[in-house]
Amino acid sequence: MTSRKKSSKAVDDLTLEDAATELERLATEIAHHDRLYYQSDAPEISDAEYDELRRRNDAIESRFPELIRDDSPSRRIGAAAVGAFGKVRHRVPMLSLGNAFEDEDVIDFAARVHRFLGLSESDPVAFTAEPKIDGLSISIRYEKGKLVEAATRGDGAEGERVTDNVRTIKEIPHKLHGKDVPEIAEIRGEIYMSHADFKALNETQAAAGGKIFANPRNAAAGSLRQLDPTITAARPLRFFAYAWGEMSVFTADTQHGMIAAMHRWGLPVNPLTRRCVTTDDLLAFYRDMGEKRATLGYDIDGVVYKVDRLDLRDRLGFVSRSPRWAIAHKFPAEQATTILRAIEIQVGRTGALTPVAKLEPVTVGGVVVSNATLHNEDEIARKDIRVGDTVVVQRAGDVIPQVVSVLVDKRPANAKPFHMPHACPVCGSHAVREADDAEGERGPQSQGVVRRCTGGLICPAQAKERLKHFVSRLAFDIEGLGEEKIELFFDEGLLRTPADIFTLQARDAKSNAPLKTRKGFGAKSVDKLFAAIDARRKIGLERFLYALGIRYIGEQTAKDLARAYGSLTEFRKAVDAAVAGGKDSEAYADIDNIEGIGETVVDALIDFFSEPHNIEAVEALLAEIDVQPYQRIAAIASPITGKTVVFTGTMERLSRNEAKAQAERLGAKVAGSVSKKTDYVVAGAEAGSKLTKAQELGVTVLTEEEWMALVSS
Repeated sequence: MTSRKKSSKAVDDLTLEDAATELERLATEIAHHDRLYYQSDAPEISDAEYDELRRRNDAIESRFPELIRDDSPSRRIGAAAVGAFGKVRHRVPMLSLGNAFEDEDVIDFAARVHRFLGLSESDPVAFTAEPKIDGLSISIRYEKGKLVEAATRGDGAEGERVTDNVRTIKEIPHKLHGKDVPEIAEIRGEIYMSHADFKALNETQAAAGGKIFANPRNAAAGSLRQLDPTITAARPLRFFAYAWGEMSVFTADTQHGMIAAMHRWGLPVNPLTRRCVTTDDLLAFYRDMGEKRATLGYDIDGVVYKVDRLDLRDRLGFVSRSPRWAIAHKFPAEQATTILRAIEIQVGRTGALTPVAKLEPVTVGGVVVSNATLHNEDEIARKDIRVGDTVVVQRAGDVIPQVVSVLVDKRPANAKPFHMPHACPVCGSHAVREADDAEGERGPQSQGVVRRCTGGLICPAQAKERLKHFVSRLAFDIEGLGEEKIELFFDEGLLRTPADIFTLQARDAKSNAPLKTRKGFGAKSVDKLFAAIDARRKIGLERFLYALGIRYIGEQTAKDLARAYGSLTEFRKAVDAAVAGGKDSEAYADIDNIEGIGETVVDALIDFFSEPHNIEAVEALLAEIDVQPYQRIAAIASPITGKTVVFTGTMERLSRNEAKAQAERLGAKVAGSVSKKTDYVVAGAEAGSKLTKAQELGVTVLTEEEWMALVSS
């Protein structure tokens, strides 16, 4: 499959600023599609298109790890739970998988597993391979063998409680059977609908004048998330178990053994699951599933490979939102041909102008597509996309589709090349291309990828998008205050800044036309909205930092900063010192030294907190809310708890990543560079400048053996 590009530049050619801009846009676009997929069951684009967006995001993050955002798709799973069902906090997070698209990606995955574990290529590592069901992820909790709770994936940390609905699914037992059933068994798997049942359901819906579902996945998700369980009971839902969350005891030491145990307990498991020893075995399974895909009777969009041994999984651990020990090998994207009727320009919260293709609706992979991202003006020029063209559209997940190519021989004679506007279509301000500072300098001939509105705070589109970001799932997550209400309240002048959200109730009480008297509102719904706003007057530091919408401060970066400083007071003290001291100050270096933070982030913080209007907006907000200190996960008490550690050189007994993960589990802070605040530098073979600096500063240097002895004590 040809890799989808988000800009005219290959990832290897991106500058730091190019990459940051691209990651920001990708985070926004993917979050939009996640909401449509997980919350609304109404995707705009195909799985393949979505995967291409994720793939480019991962590639950029791999090259620029210091730019990883906390709202990055690589750190986010699904979308927030919908309040109508009640929320369930997953005791063990429901993580999603990294993706492979080519055979080489699978080979690289296996090689990474070997490298991380310190094994040679000849050392065997067994995997399980299973079809990747295109359905709705579910977690079902059994206590003493009895089904007591069921929840959707949600955002991976918190899902929707759908216990009553799950009890109506005939294939899911209310009680597990067997002498080895654990006291607590949290079973995870996929709820889906067969092709035959999907067809029959749509026929029934059509006859009754009801909703016609786009595909079996949407039908399964919509059926499970009914407020009335009797509706779910009437829907032909099915289930495959393939994983677990909290388990009081493990009855096997391999994935293969655990699946066999689930089958013994009465749970349906996929009989096509296979144990594989070599990458050739994995790829053969993938090709076999591809050939059988149309005859299975249910939708799959790839296969999943998992390291079989559970003890090796424990060592491999996780990276961001995904386990290192598993990967999804996706099938190629599906395509269709349609006509591009118009190109509209959308303005994001940072002023980025994004062109969107308005298409003659067409079904691609079972989903009707009417919009497609065109990414940027360079991409349009590269593909020579024009209004009126007949285009090939590709879906790759359930994200916004992309225009792959143009059928030039079908182009109308009057079709003209498209030119991006040089003025913002919303506020009329000048829109400029971001300069390409590949050589570290800017000039009138410099070129970049994104055209950005210079209107800033006077641009309604940017102000609206910033408010939408502020109330979004990973930020303040205010239930009932979604994009539509933000649009409405902004247009009517009720909301302009984040602080306005928390003064809305007081202002509404004095209004001559309170919300509860207006069409589309009622006393009960308005009371619920105000209650939801009040519920967020206390907010965690990491959510607060993310909600501010500071450029380059995504979900993970906000967590890194919150973890480093603990409280808003300490964070502001550090940033204010960096603002006062500038780039050469010790305060600047201290922020830069935080693992996962780079100069781009520090510069963005200084830029934001140097602007009086930003400080004014933050102070107004703080007058209405209480920012809670960062809640640290209790670490194992150890001799390195609270210490700052830097790893350098090549480790022999542990990979660098494994050593970092071990240190964090034991309560240490892992830094990226050496400073006088560093407690230990662990130096492996061929240690370089970090070792030299540690010796200059008098920092304690440990060999790998000394480190292992220290943490073992």
